[in-house]
Amino acid sequence: MTLPEAASVAENPSQEQLRVWVVEHMPNITETEFGNINYKAEVKARLGGSTFFVDDHEQHKPSMSRVEYEDWAAKQDAYIADKDMVLIEGYIGPDAEFRTATRLYMERTSSNIPAMQQQLYFPRDDEWDPRFTVIYTPGMPAPGKPGDKMIAVDHENYVTRVFGSDYFGESKMGGLRMWNHLVYQHGGLALHSGLKTFPDVGGREKVALILGLSGTGKTTTTFRQQLDSLPVQDDFVALFPGGKVYSSENGCFAKTYGLDPDDEPTIYGGTTRPDAWLENTHVDPDGTVDFFNDSDTRNGRSTFPLANIRHRDPMDLPPADYILLLNRNETIIPAVVKLEREQICAYFMLGETKGTSAGGAAEAGKNLRVPGTNPFFFTNDALQGNRLLELLDTMPDLEVYVMSTGRVGGAEDEPASKKVKISHSSAVVQAIVEGSIRWKEDPDFGYLVAADVPGFDDPELLQPRLLYERLGRGDEYDRLVAQLIEDRREYLKGFPGLDRSIVEAL
Repeated sequence: MTLPEAASVAENPSQEQLRVWVVEHMPNITETEFGNINYKAEVKARLGGSTFFVDDHEQHKPSMSRVEYEDWAAKQDAYIADKDMVLIEGYIGPDAEFRTATRLYMERTSSNIPAMQQQLYFPRDDEWDPRFTVIYTPGMPAPGKPGDKMIAVDHENYVTRVFGSDYFGESKMGGLRMWNHLVYQHGGLALHSGLKTFPDVGGREKVALILGLSGTGKTTTTFRQQLDSLPVQDDFVALFPGGKVYSSENGCFAKTYGLDPDDEPTIYGGTTRPDAWLENTHVDPDGTVDFFNDSDTRNGRSTFPLANIRHRDPMDLPPADYILLLNRNETIIPAVVKLEREQICAYFMLGETKGTSAGGAAEAGKNLRVPGTNPFFFTNDALQGNRLLELLDTMPDLEVYVMSTGRVGGAEDEPASKKVKISHSSAVVQAIVEGSIRWKEDPDFGYLVAADVPGFDDPELLQPRLLYERLGRGDEYDRLVAQLIEDRREYLKGFPGLDRSIVEAL
């Protein structure tokens, strides 16, 4: 498409120039003790309730008609006509055989967003020809839409238009949401997933995909090192037949709340450099950063280039060996379970977790089910499960696990409950790759639970029934099991067109 006319357009400015515009023209910014810039945004999270797909026939996701969309597009084009704009161009994905030329067209008065996006795109080259376009106007509201804000997604032309939000995540997801559609059209499945490799396991490199909703430990699990593992990226990955995987981003978009140099040294190191960008992280007026202060939000974020940290080049990745499905539960989900082959698509579709601030106030703290842990799929989520079922037939050796990153025995205010710590999850990942876990069948759910994990110090986190029985809460455990099995089966029945083998796997 042709970009709307503007008073001026700065094409691919440097990080240094973008920083000058941020400092000179943006309110609510603070230079931190690390020499980088934090912006305190009005919007604290992705606006799922304000996101609409342009489709006159869509029945499964919030949508708007083509006529309404064209009216909004004309209004946004007219708004841009007298504005100074920034244009950032690059690729989603680095591989010449599957990369997508993408551009962000943004008001210069919010230059932190193009600065952050520039760190996530792979650089353009002479072959660059735009496929995706994100047109972003934080200064223009959308009256009548939720919160007077709107994200309109036009897959027919691969254009996303953002109105009224100053949250960087709408730029990032503007491209990746369209990428979900493109990957599916090419026979693959876009996974809301981190990606890491283990360079030498039995004489070859192995690949793990880490699926989870934002805020459930996906980035932490991806960047935590075991067996000399190397992160490739922390977000969307395309999975194709035979386990072929493609990465999407050249940088990291990490949560900063609770960021600790001991538990997450790689993310901490990337975040505390002068060239990182911060958003909604707590910063005192003198520039002191407090990663543990949630007085404003727990959804503080940073971006930084992968070049600033130890990582594996994203080109020529081996096929996937493992999928780890993260689940931030607080009751009876073990720290790790191994799924039987027929259970994989069912647990993928369940996408169980506890919501965090990344999904906004409507999700934080609530038990959620999000198919594939991917809230960005474009239509009936049954297509995700059915596509994964097709892909599994081409990956006979793929191993799939569910990992809890939450608690066992109850919420934090329950004195007898226990937390699955980062060190526990790290020990689990290492043991999975080493093949050193001793398994036993769980009589209630039919999956395998760990009888023993090297380096893991608490068997009650591996087998929650042990905790409940020790506390005299065995009847409660049985009630939770029965209710969970019933709820899961009913949930899967609610997806029209979902393959019956997936529904009947529980």
